Amino acid sequence: MNSAVVVFPGSNCDRDMMVALELVTGRRPVALWHAEAEVPAGLDLIALPGGFSHGDYLRAGAIAARARVMRAVIGHAARGGLVLGVCNGFQVLTEAGLLPGALMRNAGLDFICRDVALEVAAADTPFTRAYGAGAAITLPIAHHDGNFQADPETLDRLEREGLVAFRYAEAVNGSARDIAGILNAGRNVLGLMPHPERAVEEAHGNLDGRRLFEGLLGVLA
Repeated sequence: MNSAVVVFPGSNCDRDMMVALELVTGRRPVALWHAEAEVPAGLDLIALPGGFSHGDYLRAGAIAARARVMRAVIGHAARGGLVLGVCNGFQVLTEAGLLPGALMRNAGLDFICRDVALEVAAADTPFTRAYGAGAAITLPIAHHDGNFQADPETLDRLEREGLVAFRYAEAVNGSARDIAGILNAGRNVLGLMPHPERAVEEAHGNLDGRRLFEGLLGVLA
């Protein structure tokens, strides 16, 4: 699987994502600077990592969504290429219009950094195929603006079309309907707040995130 990780000023999980992808796929991802106009040919996956792109000025992910590279990311997704946005990457995807809704300030107005229990709500996607439907997993979160909100019609559509990928199994940040991750209509773009790249090896004390990457590898093998 050929992959790239977009690096914005203020990204701080890009190395974590690259290590996770290389660990599972055996291939080192390309580090893709935000000012690039094109992405390398032959990419299967583009990952947008967590962090605080451009210092979260204006809104989290708002400036990064307008970076030059995002036009190429949008084109990659339109061609059916896989796109994964984690934490700040999820925020960027909503700001870029690749996913609906918005990530608001946490309901308690606190930065939350801990492991959380999740339910896999949709297992028939490239990102979740290695989990069973309804699987209970645990992943770490670290965010201040992870409260997913959308209008009732959008929320109903996400539910009806099976585009809610992950759901919090406990009260976390005020997200509508406990949504932790969503997919686009083509199911080739995933945004989620928890960090699967921080749960991929024994040293992390948790391998639940590794299965996400293993599932992708299986799809593209």
